[in-house]
Amino acid sequence: MSYHEAPTIAASDAPRLEQDDRPTLRFVTCGSVDDGKSTLVGRLLYDSKTLLDDQIDALASESRTVGTTGGDFDFALLVDGLQAEREQGITIDVAYRFFATRLRRFIVADTPGHAQYTRNMATGASNADLAVVLVDARKGVITQTRRHSHILSLLGIRHVVLAVNKMDLIGFDGDRFAAITAEYLTMAGQLGIPQVQCIPVVAPDGDNIVTASARMPWYTGPTVTAYLESVDVSGDVSQRPFRLPVQWVNRPHAEFRGFCGRIASGTIASGETITVQPSGRQTRIARILTPGGERDRAAAGESVTLTLTDEIDVSRGDVLTAGPAPQVSDQLAAHLVWFDDEAMVAGRRYLLKCGAASTGAVITTLKHRIAIDTMAHENAATLDANQIGYAHLSLDRPLVFEAYRDDRDMGSFILVDPISHRTAAAGMIDLSLRRATNIHWQRLAVDKSVRARLKQQRPCVLWFTGLSGAGKSTIADLVDRRLAELGRHAVLLDGDNLRHGINRDLGFSTADRAENVRRTAEIAALFVDAGMIALVALISPFRSERELARGRVETGEFIEIHVATPLAECEHRDPKGLYRKARAGELPSFTGIDHPYETPQAPEITVDTSEMSTDAACERIIRYLRENDYL
Repeated sequence: MSYHEAPTIAASDAPRLEQDDRPTLRFVTCGSVDDGKSTLVGRLLYDSKTLLDDQIDALASESRTVGTTGGDFDFALLVDGLQAEREQGITIDVAYRFFATRLRRFIVADTPGHAQYTRNMATGASNADLAVVLVDARKGVITQTRRHSHILSLLGIRHVVLAVNKMDLIGFDGDRFAAITAEYLTMAGQLGIPQVQCIPVVAPDGDNIVTASARMPWYTGPTVTAYLESVDVSGDVSQRPFRLPVQWVNRPHAEFRGFCGRIASGTIASGETITVQPSGRQTRIARILTPGGERDRAAAGESVTLTLTDEIDVSRGDVLTAGPAPQVSDQLAAHLVWFDDEAMVAGRRYLLKCGAASTGAVITTLKHRIAIDTMAHENAATLDANQIGYAHLSLDRPLVFEAYRDDRDMGSFILVDPISHRTAAAGMIDLSLRRATNIHWQRLAVDKSVRARLKQQRPCVLWFTGLSGAGKSTIADLVDRRLAELGRHAVLLDGDNLRHGINRDLGFSTADRAENVRRTAEIAALFVDAGMIALVALISPFRSERELARGRVETGEFIEIHVATPLAECEHRDPKGLYRKARAGELPSFTGIDHPYETPQAPEITVDTSEMSTDAACERIIRYLRENDYL
């Protein structure tokens, strides 16, 4: 197999690229659908003369059968590999390609342009040093151009190539090019993108891709390839304080314990003093081990194993630091790019992953949503898929971090839905809310254990969940009376009653339902701390909210009781006439009719009042409490 005039490296030969010592530039292509992103990447691969003969033959064959260029080379086919992409002539998933020139190696992420795939674009751009933003010369800067550019700004990308494509379709009009670049440069300035190189191109024909275009003599700047080869994207990451998030504790035997990870910033040398965060313990570096052997020093970007002079507790997710301390907080403000098809809900529980660290997190407040067209801040209660907002988050434990603008590795995170395990959002930390350092727990002499002994009972939450009309409140009331007869101390928190008081300001939107559960869970936890048995009767339709409530008390203190009466029976009973109103369209978002109820997956107790009496259900719950030493 021969190379097609190939003086460099095959585009598909990723392993050999990794062994090359030329500097690597990671860049992403983005822009709206049909602006020519995949075609530009394909043309880069072709004009860089890095394709094999059989790749060119396959391109010619596929261009005739599934191409969109009338039989000429369809360079987008070099990138778009999914069947759906080829059938529709669009990009859906992120496609990574590798190529090299005499001066540099390149890893390019070609991202989709459709608004519905914005999350794919954000994923592809997350590790990029530079972005090539494609604009159709006929359309100019449009909403998706603004959306992608805003995401680039949030992701800390400071170098952008604005490739104004399809110049042939406007007669190579230099004035039109100047107008588009002026509009984009104004927007880039507002977004804080400092370096923008504007280049007019015709991607299918190769104008200004690798060689200068004779059809646009009025343009005297660099070609796309020339700029990519020469642009300086190096930052001052090596000059910043040393940070190494621990990814793995390597302990193959009793005589060795090393802490492995990639240095996020700074440099480190053997013998230097470091601090382990968040514990604050200090020690010194004993050895620096790399795949190439032991070293005296290591710098940002290198993957190393460090051994320490002292035997101190260091776990995955901890951060080894030197110099000024990083921020540590459990209250954050961050920008969010929402990925999930299920809308963001304030008060809902998510899993936050920042590097190797993970912790439970709740979005406490959505401060604003960003209007892409105007970049204005809008009041909003939620974020839908592909929308961008600014939110406050409360974490279960303190997180070691830096502001994203200072350190992309230490300042980025994802939110994961704990039920579906889908990635819900990507986040960029802006700042600590400082509440964690200003407010401290007051240690009191009389605690939960003392109060529980006085009451001669084991405190817990009995959380009754089920559809409206299932019998939750009736059973909870019976259990409450039964506990009183037994001389136990309990309190019943009924959902309807709470909505007359502390929750009277809440409606029935998804966000308000979540807040209703959150407030009730906090109140129930306070009663448990008082040594009492708290009975809660709420529909609480979402698993994630019920798990949040479980997380507010200690293990063994939360008993989920699913009142599993079927919908048909609940609707037949309809004691408050709510189902009739919901069926008539008079009561929107009614659980079980046009709003979902997520059945508990592993409740401690299940009762069904269509098969047993409420008295029998009460006795089953009392029996469970006795058998498990709560009474």
